Amino acid sequence: MSPARWLRDRPADDRLLAVDVASGARVDAHVRDLPSFLRAGDVVVVNDAATLPASLDVRRGDELFELRLASRISESSGWAVAFGAGSWRTPTEKRAMPPELKVGDALVVVRTDVVLHVTESLLGRLVRISWESSQEDVLGAVYAEGRPIQYSHVDRDMPLWAIQTPLASRPWAVEMPSAGRSLGPTIVSGLRHIGVEVHRLTHAAGLSSSGDPRLDAMLPLEEDYEIPVETAVAVNAARDRGGRVIAVGTTVVRALESAGPNGRVEPGAGAATLKLDALYRRRVVDGLVTGFHEKGSSHLRLLSAFAPEALLASTYEYAETMGYLCHELGDVNLVVGAGRMGA
Repeated sequence: MSPARWLRDRPADDRLLAVDVASGARVDAHVRDLPSFLRAGDVVVVNDAATLPASLDVRRGDELFELRLASRISESSGWAVAFGAGSWRTPTEKRAMPPELKVGDALVVVRTDVVLHVTESLLGRLVRISWESSQEDVLGAVYAEGRPIQYSHVDRDMPLWAIQTPLASRPWAVEMPSAGRSLGPTIVSGLRHIGVEVHRLTHAAGLSSSGDPRLDAMLPLEEDYEIPVETAVAVNAARDRGGRVIAVGTTVVRALESAGPNGRVEPGAGAATLKLDALYRRRVVDGLVTGFHEKGSSHLRLLSAFAPEALLASTYEYAETMGYLCHELGDVNLVVGAGRMGA
């Protein structure tokens, strides 16, 4: 599939390929047509995490390199991935290795007083970092000196405003939960008009790729989430009445399934540790709005929990033939699964 080149002025005009797993039917449409594929009693859940400028220049002594946050900024620690020479125009898989990072290393965010301490180092790129500064000071440094994570398949540098979804609130995500990019007020209003409820949760969307196959196999890392009471109540009520739960984005799937291992979603904060694949049996979510993902990615593995791999393969072949745009800023795929555990 062709990569996305830039954010379109009207995301609702993005193409949407709807797939019904039970019948194998697929329909070419646009995101603005989403209400026509849902019905009264369904519940749509979106991720309202705002996206951080998560790419930082850091120094270790005289060495300068890029550090990309890989988890939200908590009170004292988080994960990050380091990159050597190169820029956003260089695909991550072709980026040079960073300097060898060791436990105890001090990394200074350039032009700030914030020092990040390496407490764990894995596979040459992935590091656990901690800080003695306050959470507010670290966030301030990130917003003052950080840049949004860029994509080599996009033909220009993206400013921070360009990678926020319409419902963005708390700065938890290091990459945009892009499935919600096109769910603006008009579409939300259209969904509610036909009796579809729209609710939100916050999930700390992490890195989609590091460029290192060994590290990418570990993704997604543990990611924080928080589910409001009203969202949990709405999801559970939909299940009770036979309505469908439609997640907008893979992060929403991970949050809801993590919070509902017995099919009943519990509100509150938690950490998503599930790695969904073809062997996983869904307890909560019936359908998914998502982008078109690269082969071998964790996002595509998650899709196999909704549809047989043969159907996914034929869907992606069809999408490529029809010129759908892939990657984070591309077109949209609606997949409604054939059933979930206990349904």
